[in-house]
Amino acid sequence: MSTFHRSEKSRAKPVRKGLHPRNLHNQGYDFPALVKSHPALASHVKANAHGGLSIDFADPSAVKALNAALLSRYYNIVDWDIPEGALCPPIPGRADYIHYMADLLGSGLEQPGIKLLDIGTGANGIYPLLACQIYGWQCVGSDINTQSLKNVATIIANNPALKERFTLRTQHDKNHMFEGIIQAGEFFDVSVCNPPFHASPDEAVKGSRLKHNNLARSRGEQKAKTASPTLNFGGLGAELWCKGGEQLFLKKLIRESQAYSTQCRWFTSLVSKADNIKPAKKLIGKLGAVDMREIEMKQGNKITRVLAWTFI
Repeated sequence: MSTFHRSEKSRAKPVRKGLHPRNLHNQGYDFPALVKSHPALASHVKANAHGGLSIDFADPSAVKALNAALLSRYYNIVDWDIPEGALCPPIPGRADYIHYMADLLGSGLEQPGIKLLDIGTGANGIYPLLACQIYGWQCVGSDINTQSLKNVATIIANNPALKERFTLRTQHDKNHMFEGIIQAGEFFDVSVCNPPFHASPDEAVKGSRLKHNNLARSRGEQKAKTASPTLNFGGLGAELWCKGGEQLFLKKLIRESQAYSTQCRWFTSLVSKADNIKPAKKLIGKLGAVDMREIEMKQGNKITRVLAWTFI
C-alpha cells in the first residue's frame, strides 16, 4: 500500500482553481526529476518561450514518455507503454477523477477494501493503475478490445504489486457495459468510465484537427503544419468514437446501470460535452436513482465533469 497523501480529506465539490487538493501534480512538472526517473524523456525536454522547461505536447512520443516518467516517479509503476496510436491520457486529469471518487466514497485516505470497475479501460489501464497505487483499491478493468487488454496485462506483469489488485475482463458484446462483466453476487463500490465522445471516425478526425490547431496556437503558430495530425492523445477505434457519440453511450450506460443497481454503490462517468449533462440527469432521475452528483474538475483552462448516481 503506497502512502502518497498527507493532506486532509476534502469533500466532493467542484474545484475552480485547479486540480484536486491531493493531486500530486498541482505544482506542475518537475522535468529534471522526471528525467531522472525515466531517462527516455530527456530528448523531449526543451526550453520554452517563458524560460522554463517543457515538451511538445503535440508529439505523441513526447507525451507518452512524460506519462511513463510520471507513473514511475509518483506512482511506482514501471515499464508503462501503449501501442502506437492508442489513447494517451493526461495523468493529472485522470488522477483527479480517482481522487474525487475517493471523496465520493468518503471512507478516508487509505481505502484498501474499495473495489472499482473501469468500463473501457483501454490499452493504457490508467484509472485502475492509479486507484491501485494511490489508494490500494481492488480494481477490474473491462474492454471489448482484446489487444488493449493484452497490453494492460503486460503492464501488470511488469509490476508484481499490481497482480493481486488489478484484474482484466473481456466484454464480448458491444451492446453491453456491465452484463458479462459484473458477476453474480459481486459488488463494486464505484464504476468509472471515459466514454468515446465522437459519433463517427470523421467527427473524431475533425476533433483531432481542432485540438492540434489549438496546440499550434498555444505555441504562437497560426495553424497546425500537418493536414492529418497524429495527436498526443491518440485513440484506437472505440476509444474515440461510437455510433451515437457520447450522448447515446451515456444513455446506454445509465439504462444498464439500473439492472445492476444492487451490485454497485456509485456509477460514474466522465462527460466531456456539457450539453449531455441535462438529458443524462433526467434519465437518471426517471430510472429511480436516490442520489445524483455532478463533480466539476479543472485542469488549466479545461473543465471536465463527472456524473455520479446511485440507487442504494
